Amino acid sequence: MTIDLIDLRPAEAGDCDALATVHSAAWLGAYRGLLDGVELERLIARRPAAWWRSALSKGVKIQVLEVANEPAGYASYGSCRMSNLPYEGEIYELYLKPEYQGLGFGRALFQTVREALAAQKLEGLAVQVLSDNQSARAFYRALGGKLAAKSSYYSAGKPFELAVYGWPVRGKA
Repeated sequence: MTIDLIDLRPAEAGDCDALATVHSAAWLGAYRGLLDGVELERLIARRPAAWWRSALSKGVKIQVLEVANEPAGYASYGSCRMSNLPYEGEIYELYLKPEYQGLGFGRALFQTVREALAAQKLEGLAVQVLSDNQSARAFYRALGGKLAAKSSYYSAGKPFELAVYGWPVRGKA
């Protein structure tokens, strides 16, 4: 007997409430202590279910990770927004609820998105991560990402450094 407990699939309109819930839990887990608490709550509040419905209606590509029929994570992706880098694809966000981290689900989600980008003929891949988020940086390094650039992000008038990790076109160094 085989029981499939993990599902990776494109997001649908009916996933918007779950995406908002996953986003909130993941951001609290990832950024509590790195971002000002009030600012973090404000950023999370900007992503209710209606925001996710709008994103999907505009064609934003989102993969949903379900574990035992419960949404546990998501990744959004598409063309690379950093034109100064040699990557055509980008993972905009990849988040898991904290209780699903460290179990291989993030790796599976990353691989699924990487394959989806390759199917779209987008060569190479970039990901931006808050430099102070050491667990995210370690995750991307473990997946073979190489530090490709640094950037910055402003939140509540305060600058934050971003690290950009890159993966070259498969088969090329």
